[in-house]
Amino acid sequence: MRAKIPDGVYDIIAGLENAGFQAFIVGGSVRDILLNREPQDWDVATDAKPEEILKIFPDSVYENAFGTVGVKVPASKIKESGDEDETEIVEVTTFRKEGRYSDQRHPDEVNFTDNVEEDLARRDFTINAIALSADDKVVDPFGGRDDLKDGIIRAVGDPDKRFKEDALRLMRAVRFVAQLGFKIEKETAEAIKNNADLLEVIAKERIRDEVIKIIMSDKAKWGIEELEKFGLLKNIIPELREGINVGQNKHHIYTVWEHNLRALDYAVSKKYMLEIRLASLLHDVGKPRTKGGDGLDSTFYGHEVVGARMTRKILERLHFNNEVVEKVYTLVRYHLFYYNVGEVTEAGVRRFIQRVGIENIDDLLKVREADRIGSGVPKAVPYKLRHLQFMIGKVRTDPISPKMLKINGSELMELLNISPGPRVGYILAALLEEVLDDPAKNTKEYLEKRAKELSGLNEDELKKTAYIAKEKKNEFESGAEEEMKKKFYVK
Repeated sequence: MRAKIPDGVYDIIAGLENAGFQAFIVGGSVRDILLNREPQDWDVATDAKPEEILKIFPDSVYENAFGTVGVKVPASKIKESGDEDETEIVEVTTFRKEGRYSDQRHPDEVNFTDNVEEDLARRDFTINAIALSADDKVVDPFGGRDDLKDGIIRAVGDPDKRFKEDALRLMRAVRFVAQLGFKIEKETAEAIKNNADLLEVIAKERIRDEVIKIIMSDKAKWGIEELEKFGLLKNIIPELREGINVGQNKHHIYTVWEHNLRALDYAVSKKYMLEIRLASLLHDVGKPRTKGGDGLDSTFYGHEVVGARMTRKILERLHFNNEVVEKVYTLVRYHLFYYNVGEVTEAGVRRFIQRVGIENIDDLLKVREADRIGSGVPKAVPYKLRHLQFMIGKVRTDPISPKMLKINGSELMELLNISPGPRVGYILAALLEEVLDDPAKNTKEYLEKRAKELSGLNEDELKKTAYIAKEKKNEFESGAEEEMKKKFYVK
């Protein structure tokens, strides 16, 4: 196993041992080594006190009350692709015993010990309570290796106590199920169910990070199902639960809950990015709240609009950053687009790209693929979708925003001798509408000429011209509206 330990980590262990201290690799890195997986980070535990660690590694960081020193190591000595000029931090923590956890996160007090087994006893699960020395000595007091072999997630000691110490461990158990494909041992599973409501006191940022790890795992669908099975989902994304046992119409063979999970599973199978996975999971979250009627002819009018609003609230509540929130919102909002070969023009495709954003268009098609497979159809990309991809490629470089016009606001004000104000925006919007219909009109000469003509209109006439797009409905949402109502059961 020595060959799997990076030189930078080995040097830390050797430095501590040469100074007369014990030192072990601990935690997830040991688990991953024993599973022949690539460790994502490295943690070292030692009986050296923080001040003793700092003497051995003076160029380190120590700014906490838990005995953890961040030892700086050249990135090239941690990862093969690491840059020699960059630095990685390896956390070196003094063996410790912990008391009560009043806040379900941090111990009320930390007591150092010189016994590695006492240190391992405070850890969450047996598979993470294994220590490995540089000479391949394994310390495994709780049977973690057997549980790794058997594919079992088991709490160290009393599971009820472990979860009350840090309630995030409830989600971590499910996360390991999704990442490793393991099953949760019976007593540990019961303790999760009994303590599920403790998640309410956990910071949303910590919950978000576990959600991301579950969603990005190879068994994300199973992970979400396990969150529901153990009563955790109601404290994370309760909106998803609304789709349980909610039947759909004749175009669906699965409930809303099953459909959303199958869509996520497809996105996972294609290795799609986080935002696409989230959008696939949440794209129909608005259906239960918009359902009309029952049985084969039930309807879900406006579910994409309601679902997008719900998605925004969900992601904001979990403290996702604005960039992720806005992208997933857009993908959910526009996933129900209509396209039929021969019915939607190039101008309609340009307006669709303008509305969705060129940066989102390819990802939206991926969400549509997930939606289709989640519905039980055999083909993710039928001819219509392939033709739309062709059309998008054809108009992708055409002007679709005011910034792409051959005239800008400053030039317009100078040309027409007008001051900044709404009229400038109205004229630019009107010019863009003409260019969306015919990109050949995007020349300075034509736009200047047309701007002069528009400047003669009064305020109401100009405003109406500027927003003609609202009168010319987007072809993807209403180009063949009656057929879309029949096919998708929307108004």
